[in-house]
Order: sequence, then C-alpha cells, then structure tokens
Amino acid sequence: MMDIVRLRSFVVLAEDLHFGRAAARLGIAQPHLSRRIRELEDDVGAVLFERSQRRVVLSRPGAALLPRARRILDDLRRASDETRAIAEGKSGRLRIGFIHSSTYGTLPELLRLFAHDHPQVVLDLSEMTMVEQAAALVAGEIDVGILRPVSGVEGLCFTTIGREHFLLAVPDDWALAARQMVSLRDLATTAMIGFPQLTSPMFHARVTGALDRAGVTPPIVQEATQIHTVVGLVSAGLGVALVPEVAARLGVRGVRFLRISDGPEAVEVCIGARQGETSPAVQAFVRAGSQLPDRRLRDDRG
Repeated sequence: MMDIVRLRSFVVLAEDLHFGRAAARLGIAQPHLSRRIRELEDDVGAVLFERSQRRVVLSRPGAALLPRARRILDDLRRASDETRAIAEGKSGRLRIGFIHSSTYGTLPELLRLFAHDHPQVVLDLSEMTMVEQAAALVAGEIDVGILRPVSGVEGLCFTTIGREHFLLAVPDDWALAARQMVSLRDLATTAMIGFPQLTSPMFHARVTGALDRAGVTPPIVQEATQIHTVVGLVSAGLGVALVPEVAARLGVRGVRFLRISDGPEAVEVCIGARQGETSPAVQAFVRAGSQLPDRRLRDDRG
C-alpha cells in the first residue's frame, strides 16, 4: 500500500534523477531513500526507475505514475490548506444578518475590513429587522447579526461597534426646519412619526422615555419599523420623527435634521452572536467589528 512519504520521495527522485540530490532535498540519508523507493516498487508491483552506475531514469511504469502522484500530493496539500484556513476562520461560509440602516456606513466598512484579512470566506448577507435577527441567531439560521442590542433573548451576546445620537427629522418646508436646535418641549403638540414597540423595541423605548422625561406627549400619527420608512413619512409631511443620526446619510429629499438639546439616549450598533460561539470565522468577524471605533477616530483626526 503506497503511502504519502514514499510517494513524495518518488516524485522528488523523479524530478532530480539523482539519489544523492533527492535525498538531500528530502533531508534523509541516501540509503533511506533507496529503501523507500524499493518499498514503493514492491507496493505497486513494478520497477519505477531504471538504475545503472551512471544514471537513473524513469521506467515506463514510473513515467505513468508521476503525473498521478503529483496530483495526489497537490490534492493533499490543498485539502490541508483548506482545512487549516477553515480552522483559522480564513475560509468557509459566514451567514450575516443586518439592519437596513447599517448599509449606510457600518456594514460596508465592516465587510471591507473583514474581507481584507479573510478573502476566502464566502459571505451570505440577509437584511432583517432586529427582532428577526435575534430569532435567526437563536435558531442557528445566521451566524452573526449587525443590529441593535435586543433584550430578553437568552443565549446571545452583543459587541458594541458604534453609537449613534438622535436627531429630529423635520419636513424642510415646516417653520421648525429653520431652527438649528430644538428641545423636546418644543414638540408638545407636533405630529410625530414613531417606532412600534413590538418590532422596534429599543427605538420605541428610547423615544418614549425621552418624551416622558421632557413631560410631553406629542400625537403619534403614524408608526414604522424601518428608519428609511420613518424618514420617508417625514418627507411626505406627515410629521416629525426622532431618529438615529445615520438617518441623515439616507439622502431623502425634503427633510432637515436638527440637533436636540435633551434628546434620547444614544443607541448602539452591535454585532450579535450566540454565547460561547467557537467558530473562528465568527470570532474574527467580531474582532474586525471591535476595530471600527478606533479606525473611525483615526479617520476623523485625519
């Protein structure tokens, strides 16, 4: 039965056609190489080299074996490299869920950073709400999520990769749009677009909490889950909305974004994963995300 050590010895000798040089390449003594070749010839039942005192040449069976032996060794090297790459998180497949707002900065930054060091990892991307991502992580349908922290879900952990303050989105033809900064008390009777508690629990909690602290209850005329939908409703003139600052990057026409003196607490952008996750690719993705705040700070400083 031929083995890899003997097969590699055969290929090296076939390339050098000199026992001394081949033995030196292999790092073994010449008699040891001669024994390996004899054992391989016994295994295959054929003479692989024609030997004389002056030269060593491949026999016809040896010439036939050489390309197959090379393919076998190449396949084994590739299998070893691929297995090692998967074990190190440098290859394989990573299923990623993401919220829509992350596509305006966080997602492309993170994918660019991760792909630079892990170009062989195939990325499967799925846009999902935060609630959908949490459920998909628990069910094992995605490996990581780019989302906001979701409370009340066991078995998940969240790594913060960014923070966003709230702005007030205002139709640009409203009188309020002429202001540079507003207080929530200025909105006591202003029609507002809100986030539903069921599908956007964090935004709902932050916005309602801030309004409660300000002692105002603006009329909520419409609710929507996605930030871009909320901003679109503002553009349509239905009301104002308290939205994370990423909304200002959406490029929606007809909307101004104002600073708020007493706005809601900033919200985090996180990478979510299952607790105790051992996948090297997942761990590498989380590490890449953890680098984003420092990279942004360096970029801001020029």
